[in-house]
Amino acid sequence: MFNFEKLEVLQEAIDFADLVYKETRSFPLEERFGLTNQLRRAAVSISSIIAEGTSRSSKTDFARFTEIAAGSVFEAVSQAFIARRQSLFREDQSQSIYRDAEQLSRMLSGLRKSLLSTLNPQP
Repeated sequence: MFNFEKLEVLQEAIDFADLVYKETRSFPLEERFGLTNQLRRAAVSISSIIAEGTSRSSKTDFARFTEIAAGSVFEAVSQAFIARRQSLFREDQSQSIYRDAEQLSRMLSGLRKSLLSTLNPQP
């Protein structure tokens, strides 16, 4: 087992990608290379970036990767807003993605703070 597999935030990121895939299945075919692809790529990149970050040689580097992963969360939220405005998502689908994205964002922020606190312990 790889170390990153033990991270709860990684499991949450994979669950988020599963949710995005499920909720975008009903998008029209003409969106397959547009918003469907963009939203799915943003969602998948979150867990990929976390996994890659664990391979870095320093906690500072790993913390930077958690910031990048958070950027992908925000990207997915932005795209979900667009999908809602284009009536590709119902309100409940949009809210589900938003709630999960908020949770994932909090977890990534907590992980980043934890990584950085070990470098600069407060007196």
